[in-house]
Order: sequence, then structure tokens, then C-alpha cells
Amino acid sequence: MLASLAIRDVVLIERLDLCFGAGLSVLTGETGAGKSILLDSLGLALGQRAEAGMVRAGQNQASVTAAFQPAEGHPVFALMQEQGLAAEEAEVVLRRVVTADGRSRAFVNDQPVGVGLLRRVGATLVEVQGQHDQVGLADPATHPSLLDAFGGLEPRRSAVAATWKAWRDAARRLAEAREAIAAAQRDEEWLRHAVGELSDLDPVEGEEAELAQERQGLQQGERIREAIAAAASELRPRDRRGGGSAAHALRGAVRALERLPAQAGEAAQPALAALAQAEESLAEAETLLERLGNESGPDPRRMEQVEERLFALRAAARKHSVAVVELPGLLVELRERLAALDAGTGRLAALESATREARDAYLAAGHALTESRQTAAARLEKAVGKELPPLKLDRTRFVIELAPREEAAWGADGMDRVTFLVATNPGQTPGQLAKIASGGELSRLMLALKVVLARGSPVPTLIFDEVDSGIGGATAAAVGDRLARVAERLQVLVVTHSPQVAARGGNHFRVSKTTRAERAATVVEALPEPQRREEIARMLAGERVTEAARAAADSLLAGNG
Repeated sequence: MLASLAIRDVVLIERLDLCFGAGLSVLTGETGAGKSILLDSLGLALGQRAEAGMVRAGQNQASVTAAFQPAEGHPVFALMQEQGLAAEEAEVVLRRVVTADGRSRAFVNDQPVGVGLLRRVGATLVEVQGQHDQVGLADPATHPSLLDAFGGLEPRRSAVAATWKAWRDAARRLAEAREAIAAAQRDEEWLRHAVGELSDLDPVEGEEAELAQERQGLQQGERIREAIAAAASELRPRDRRGGGSAAHALRGAVRALERLPAQAGEAAQPALAALAQAEESLAEAETLLERLGNESGPDPRRMEQVEERLFALRAAARKHSVAVVELPGLLVELRERLAALDAGTGRLAALESATREARDAYLAAGHALTESRQTAAARLEKAVGKELPPLKLDRTRFVIELAPREEAAWGADGMDRVTFLVATNPGQTPGQLAKIASGGELSRLMLALKVVLARGSPVPTLIFDEVDSGIGGATAAAVGDRLARVAERLQVLVVTHSPQVAARGGNHFRVSKTTRAERAATVVEALPEPQRREEIARMLAGERVTEAARAAADSLLAGNG
């Protein structure tokens, strides 16, 4: 419900803080006192259009803050969660700021939002029934859910929603399967070739990395073998006579020393021994290098195999515009598409059967809901009809039209188009509520509907603006009675000129205009019982309040106590 309203610098209102309770609250005051300003201010907080003229003269901005306390589980919390808005301590605070140049900012729980979202949030909390702007019941989109709530048809409606979802899911799966088969058929020749080619290649997950690592190792081994071969070649003869090698040079040195005379030859023996040892070491080095070369060199055939495999994988990846690592997954996907193509007929038949069954289940649930709606519609027409004569709408006929929708328009709410219609004169063709009834008639008609539908209303606060316009006496008393009945379930605020209506209020606010420092200002005050009696007497008597008017006010208050 609406817990409080704070208004700052809106037209004639300088500063106003109001607290509201449950039940029926009435706002009274002389014509021109500013009751419409109060409603317009609340409308700002609910997302209605902002204008620069709403800012009080001489001020830079106007602001309105409305605090609500919705019941646990109210739809507003789901909407706020969907939009990423926090709701602290189950309170929802709507705030609107309008600057003197007409620009505005909107907030929900002090978080900035767009005006559109503010309007959506406000629509879940307050419904306004006025002389001209009718929302809520006048919107045909709300009629199916209202009828279902009146008839207690929520379980049937939930069954329809569940079977609708199941049917949509089955139809989606069938459509996807058909599209997949159609795509596969278009590419069948290419698909079979690609599967065959990739199957022959048989890519393995992680294979590229392993091959690249092995190739690197083989290349390193090749460099080692080349180094050993180069070292060995330095020891081998460079010509056919063995010239140019280290061994040839050693042997030449030995022969030269052996030609020395005997006396000098003895002195050269150590050198000859060293040369002999060097020759032996050289021979051993040649043997070791030969053995190392035979053992260290990579298998040239393996190197060729690795590079051929690696290049084949990379070529296939380029061909299919994927990374090498994705080739195994691609082969699985192409095989599945080919399998779907080969087994498509059987799978399609199963999906078509499942879709037909889901459709049949939806039709059964939909027809059951339609039948229940027809029964509930007759009951609702009768219940509303009983409320109309006391509201001076005895010539008005309320009709609920249930029309079948085209299959393309079926949905989670059923197969029917539910529309509330009204005819205000005998012989008149019923039409939409907002287009047929006049302002006063429409407000009272909405009241009659609210009396009957209050139990199923998701909006906790209703505002009626001069629902008693143009009536008096017994009719006004009937309006007051029905407002009080609606207020047993919902919070109701009503702007009224009728003392019979005002006397039914649990909370009474008087709107008046005063002059401060030669400037007009609108003030609102909550009336305790003595002042309330005086206000109702003024409403009965006019400008001059008489004792008779006070006695009549006492009678009205006593009769509603």
C-alpha cells in the first residue's frame, strides 16, 4: 500500500508530508483548493509526464517521493529483481525530480532509472480511476487474468501455460531438426567427402603439439649428427694419397725423424714416442667419432614421417578454417550431421509425434479453460449487474465477450480473447469500456467492477478521482458503501465532493488553499473527529455551516461508524 507521500515545490504546494493507512482514505476540499495538484504530484512519482509548469514559481526544481509497502510476493519485487533493483525491508520508494526547464530524473529505491521503468513499477502499485484517464480495468489486456482470478481459474490457467511451453519447446526441437536435415541435404556430397577425408586423416586430440615437439627434437638431433660428421671429416684425408689429414701429417713427421743419424736419432726418441702416442690417440678419436655418428643421428625416415603428418594436419585445418586442435571435434560434428541425415526420417517422425501430442495436451487444457471461463463470465456479468442499479447505472449492461483467437494468436493465457464490454443504453451495441461510458459513468462502472474483482486485483492501492461526480443522495451513499467494501481488501484513496462518501472514510484529509506572504499555497491536513464533522457539515451546507448541517453530519458519521 501507499505508506507516505512527500511533495516539495510542486505548483502551489511548498512542502507537504502525508502518511496513509490501510482502508478508505478520503480527500475533500472546495473546488480549486488543489486536490488535482495532489493527484498530479503522485502521478509524477508514478511516471506520468513531467512539465516545467509543475515547478513552483521561483524554485529550481520540484520533487515527489512516494513510499510503498507491498505485501510479500507482490509482482513488483519480481520486476525489480529482473531490472537489477534492490528492495530493502520490503519497501519500494519511487522518487521523481523535475527541474525548472522541464527535465526530470527518476529513482526507485534511490537508484536512477528511466521514466519508462518507473511507470512500469508504479503500475504494479497504484491504479487510478479518474474522470478521463482510465487505466487498469479499461485495458483489455488485463481482462483475461481478472476473469480467471474471479473464477478461481488459476490452476487451469497454469496448466494452459505449462502445456503451451511444452508445445512450443517440442515445436522448436522439430523445427531445429528439420533445418538441420535440410542443411545436411543441401551439403550432402561435400559432407560425405569431408567425413571421408577427415576419417582417413584421423586427427587425434593434442596430436599437433606432440608432433611439433618430436619434430623439434629430431631437428636438434640432426644438428648434433652434422657437428660430429664435420669433426670426423677434419681427421680424414683430403686427397687420394691421404694428404691433408692429421694422420698423414703425423706419419710424415715420424719419417722425417727416422732419417736422422743414429746419434741424433737417440735424442729424437722421446719425440718419436709422443708422435706414436698421438697417432694412436688420433686413431682412437676416429673410431669414437664414427661410433658416435652412427649412434646419435636421427632416423631420416622418421623425420620425414613427422613432417608429412604435421603438414597434413595443418593443411586440413586451413581447408576447414579451424585450428588443428579443433579437427577431432569437427570430424565428430560432421559425422553427427551425416548420421542425422541418414537417420533423419525416423527422428523427424518421433519429433512430429511428440509435437502433435504436446499440441493435443494444450488444446485439452485450453478448451477446459475456455469452458470454465464461460461459466465464470456468466457469474461475473450477474455479479456486476447487481452492483449497477444502486450506482445509478440501472440502464447499463455489462457484457463479457469470449471470442476464439486465431491459432497464431494462441498463447500461455489460452485460446480466447476476453473483453469487458458495456452498453449504457437499451438497444445499444456493447463496446469497450473507455469508448462507451461517460466520465462519471465509467468511474462508477469501474467501482462496480472493483467491488466484485477486488479479491483478484494485483494492485494494492486504488485511487478514485471524483467517482461521485454528478450524483447525490442514495446514489452517493451507494458509492460510499462500495468504496468501503473495496477498501476491506485494498487500500483506497478517493477525491470526493460527496458528504455521504466522505463519511465512510477511515482517514480524512482536507485540501485547502491559503495565502502566505501574498502567495497562494495549497495545504493538506489530516482531520481528527471534531474537524472531520465540521468538514462534512460544510460539504452538506455549503459556505455557511448551520447546526442542522452539523446534526446531519453527525447522522452520517454515526450511520457509518
